[in-house]
Amino acid sequence: MERLTETILEKVNTMPEGKPISAKMLLHLGTRAAIDQSLSRLVRRGKLLRVGRGVYVSPVVTRFGSSAPLAERLIEELSAQRGETIAPSTATSANALGLTTQVPVRAVYLTSGRTRKLTLGKQVIELQHAPSWQLTFAKEPAGEIVRALAWAGPERVQEVLKEIERKVPWSELHKVNQHISLFPIWMARALCQSDSYTATVKT
Repeated sequence: MERLTETILEKVNTMPEGKPISAKMLLHLGTRAAIDQSLSRLVRRGKLLRVGRGVYVSPVVTRFGSSAPLAERLIEELSAQRGETIAPSTATSANALGLTTQVPVRAVYLTSGRTRKLTLGKQVIELQHAPSWQLTFAKEPAGEIVRALAWAGPERVQEVLKEIERKVPWSELHKVNQHISLFPIWMARALCQSDSYTATVKT
């Protein structure tokens, strides 16, 4: 058992920061029961962090000690590993565009996968399942616009859209307008009535 534990530790130490580790990834090294025991042993020793049910990451070790990897790195690796589309929350996008000064107190992300929570050291990361339109252009600046409009909702969408038009490059608004059929009616209607949409139609 100790030999298996050391073998697992050697393997996970070669992985990028924040890369999620699961027993399924290690089945070529031993039985599921033995691997589960070894992973639990590594958690007790502080060599692994349990971030969710059956999901682990290696801590970042420096001369100042060990700490949890950055949430952004975990999310990036999780997205790549599981094929999930993951993007910042609507409130985070609104804050990034300067539409609100309120900084989200929780680390919340939208995902094409299931809703769940991950624990990264003392930080809790919430993954919330979102409709596909909110994940449009997930990792692009245009995606911030889409999520900010989702944050505004039907009541404030026109007001917020006018503010966005003053803040972002028209090329990004043009990209959003070209995919207007993907969005709910209230948002599509607001986009159609905007100055940026008029400019898009003329080009």
